[in-house]
Amino acid sequence: MASVAITPMESNFLVPNATFFVELAAFVVLLFLLAKFIIPPINRAMTARQDAIREQFAELDEAKSEASAAEEEFKAQIADARHEAARIREEAREQGAAIIAEMREQAQVEAARIVEHAHTQIEADRKSAAASLRGEVGTLATTLAGRIVGESLDDESRQSRVVDRFLTELEGAS
Repeated sequence: MASVAITPMESNFLVPNATFFVELAAFVVLLFLLAKFIIPPINRAMTARQDAIREQFAELDEAKSEASAAEEEFKAQIADARHEAARIREEAREQGAAIIAEMREQAQVEAARIVEHAHTQIEADRKSAAASLRGEVGTLATTLAGRIVGESLDDESRQSRVVDRFLTELEGAS
């Protein structure tokens, strides 16, 4: 086996040597450059991003509250519209009932007027028929009486008296 000669300085890795100091200096310079020029813009960008996210959350909460308020207002308007529609329906029902009652009353008045007119017309027709019948019955009765008695009852006043007396007796008998 071949032995390798180790110097006392090389064997202890805990003791710093010149490359260690150069590497340490380069690390410190790199750390300084990062801390001075790289990390602050990154921190500013992250802070700006966090602020933008907070603003978006605030806007979102505000939009939610506005949407909730708008929804409540919409619900209130719908409820008001329903109440108004119910009121209008009820008013229309009442107006319809009043119109129907008025029309019934008018129909009853008209029916009563028509019935009264019919009674008057019937009474007039009855009187006319009675007068016409009285005249015809009188003519027939006088002609018949003249044939029975054998003398003519052409005299108008006599004929009228005989007919009136005959009809009066008939009415009295019935």
